[in-house]
Amino acid sequence: MTPLVCVHGFMGGSAQWQAQREALGPDLAVHAVDLPGYGESAHLDAPCQIAGFARWVLDQLREQGLERFHLMGHSMGGMIVQEMVAQAPEQVDRLILYGTGAKGMLPGRFEPIDTSKQRAREDGPRDTARRISATWFLQRDESPAYEACAAIAERASLQSIVAGLDAMRDWSGEDALSDIHARTLVVWGDHDRTYPWSQTERLWQSIDGASLAVIPNCAHAAHLEKPHLFNEIVGDFLRAS
Repeated sequence: MTPLVCVHGFMGGSAQWQAQREALGPDLAVHAVDLPGYGESAHLDAPCQIAGFARWVLDQLREQGLERFHLMGHSMGGMIVQEMVAQAPEQVDRLILYGTGAKGMLPGRFEPIDTSKQRAREDGPRDTARRISATWFLQRDESPAYEACAAIAERASLQSIVAGLDAMRDWSGEDALSDIHARTLVVWGDHDRTYPWSQTERLWQSIDGASLAVIPNCAHAAHLEKPHLFNEIVGDFLRAS
């Protein structure tokens, strides 16, 4: 069975995918990475380019002997997996682009990236992590999943926060969408404050044969807000012949 590799987003970590490990694990091996600067890899400096993150993940997978895999990326992780497909298209079987888009500089983001950078320097990493994490949930900091998610985000250093924001700001994968030939699923929470519908629609319409799943009453972290529905959608996509 082809394994599934999960790539978290900005200020995320592999621990965010625990519900997916538990639900999908009986059917396929689930591998969740910790990007440099985040989660269990918080001691490493984060690259300042999306392509640098992609190379790092591919190197890690090669070291683990994973030569072909399904690939799921969330938010910034969705940018990274698009770059992974561009760098190593022969290694990716199926692709899941979740809560993400084809460019990092988003006019519809809850606040401009440069504002996030300035506030991170003024407020410090911990307050930044808690403030931004709240925007990922429909009920903000009152969501049952918020505290655990914020605790993971708090591990990020100021360096990794600024580097991640720079990486997203300077990245665009719009010209490469037509080159994605892996069978693709696009997933979006209908109240996402980070990625507007226009970005989701662009992925869905530009990648040949892409499928779309819109999860209702969720914001940016649908896999934490409605894990059962999210896992059913992902599992059905990966099991389909």
